[in-house]
Amino acid sequence: MIIEVNQLSELDHAAKLLLKSFPDDRVFLFYGNMGAGKTTFIKAICEVLEVQDNTSSPTFSIVNEYKSSKGPIFHFDFYRIKEEEEAYDFGYEDYFYSGNYCFVEWPNKIPNLLPADAKIIEIEITSATSRKIIIK
Repeated sequence: MIIEVNQLSELDHAAKLLLKSFPDDRVFLFYGNMGAGKTTFIKAICEVLEVQDNTSSPTFSIVNEYKSSKGPIFHFDFYRIKEEEEAYDFGYEDYFYSGNYCFVEWPNKIPNLLPADAKIIEIEITSATSRKIIIK
């Protein structure tokens, strides 16, 4: 599936389409260059999921937990991880296999720990205001 987003106001529609198309999936892996819009898209998805908390990138904390009417939602940013063992230290598997939504930025830092059934989302910059979201 490919979703073209030409302006920020279209992210709400993209988020709704993603969740509607994959209603049973809970782990989503976000790939894209720095500044591609991974965090921004996750924030839009969280709004659709009725997150009550302020969403932001968990760059330093590695994981943020948000409250929603759908249960807890976990947002990961593995950008600063140097070795996969660091993910073991905070019990990544308890999150990934909890049945709750998990949105993972920089999953390429922990390739051997990712659930096989996770949805892959690639975000490509096509212009200063446009993105191509590819869901596999």
